Amino acid sequence: MATNFNYPGMERWKGRVAIVTGASAGIGYELSKRLVQLGVVVVGCARNIAAIESLSQELSTSGGKLVAMKCDVRKEEDILSMMSAIKSQFGGADVCVNNAGLSHNSSLLSGTTEQWKEMLEVNVLGLCMMTREFIKQLRERNVDDGHVVHVNSIAGHGVANVSSLHFYSGTKFAVTALIEGLRKELRDLKSNIKISAVSPGRVATEFLPRLQGRENPKDVIEEVYSKTAYVVLQPEDIANSVIYILATPPRMQIHDMIVRPTQQD
Repeated sequence: MATNFNYPGMERWKGRVAIVTGASAGIGYELSKRLVQLGVVVVGCARNIAAIESLSQELSTSGGKLVAMKCDVRKEEDILSMMSAIKSQFGGADVCVNNAGLSHNSSLLSGTTEQWKEMLEVNVLGLCMMTREFIKQLRERNVDDGHVVHVNSIAGHGVANVSSLHFYSGTKFAVTALIEGLRKELRDLKSNIKISAVSPGRVATEFLPRLQGRENPKDVIEEVYSKTAYVVLQPEDIANSVIYILATPPRMQIHDMIVRPTQQD
């Protein structure tokens, strides 16, 4: 059961709209649930929205609301269509959490171009397109207190001695640079829109089972992570980290919060 963190600063987001990409599993799923419980209207998007729709029904008596929207962040037309739907249904969105991300078992010497392209399209280009369109609609509405949160990675701050993660790490180093670039562009506009990130270490999600090519990755999460030499983080830990970031006062901007298991290198 998730720890019941209550951040007074979250009061200002009650009834407002947050987009969470990659909301069908793991961190995005847990974050969507937690935000709805705190009274936020969440647009949860993913390529497969069945799990989001099911969660929406479970949360029907919560303070907020979860709306599932199908969106492949690799496709600009999907992002534009979703933004149009959000404008029609809610007037716009105030928070955007770019959580969607993936990796393949794809080293620099043996990886395929197709795998590299998909990682770039989801982890970098999709994140940038979502952010551009989100901030565009904020400025069109003259909303100056919106917040963008990128789910980065510890792999965006150091290159592990794991060849299968080297290209993935390159995409996350790009995200690290993009956070600072966007901060400077918003600063130059004298905008109060915030850009923040959280960079998790190892979290018990489908990430590692998928990387290993395991069938039914959701069903083997516990088995895969039980073999690590330390206790890993849970999705709720990162969800609560994002909520802490969102709850900060207007004068305060968390840049990139690194969150790792206690014993992880």
